[in-house]
Amino acid sequence: MKFEYTGRHIEVTPALRSHVEDHFEKIDHLFKGKPAKAHVIIEVERGRHRSEIVLKWRNEVLTANTANSDMYVSLSQSIDKIEKQALKLKNKVIDKAHKAKKAGTIASKALDVEPEPTGPRIIRSRKYAVKPMTEDEAVLQLTNDSNNFIVFRNAENERVAVMYSRSDGNFGLIEP
Repeated sequence: MKFEYTGRHIEVTPALRSHVEDHFEKIDHLFKGKPAKAHVIIEVERGRHRSEIVLKWRNEVLTANTANSDMYVSLSQSIDKIEKQALKLKNKVIDKAHKAKKAGTIASKALDVEPEPTGPRIIRSRKYAVKPMTEDEAVLQLTNDSNNFIVFRNAENERVAVMYSRSDGNFGLIEP
């Protein structure tokens, strides 16, 4: 990894350089592959120590700004922010690569494609709770509900039944 340092109103000492480089060595495993360039900008203004890190890696630019009363703490916090961004970016790249399919498998599947049946399909929409109730209770439930039917367990004979509203305004009952 290449480092560039810029100091505004402060001299970049070898101790600051080694602090940054030691922290980046701990997270260097994230930046394998393409080389990364880090530009570290440190600044002191009215007792506030501000650090900014701009890291260019994999055609991406990661940035982090931190202000603190101690320059070493500020640099450590900025590096932690860069680590989080790099980890998120690396996981995104890995997830994208794992979802990708090889062109050879797509081409071979295209040759073996079977035509889908053109008949009607069964689409499961939801499950209904089958509650025990009488036919009159089912009619009341159906008039209060937005559905056109209700599935219930007949309280008189304990069998499953379906009550539905007909187009003529009456109700139909289906019993097994």
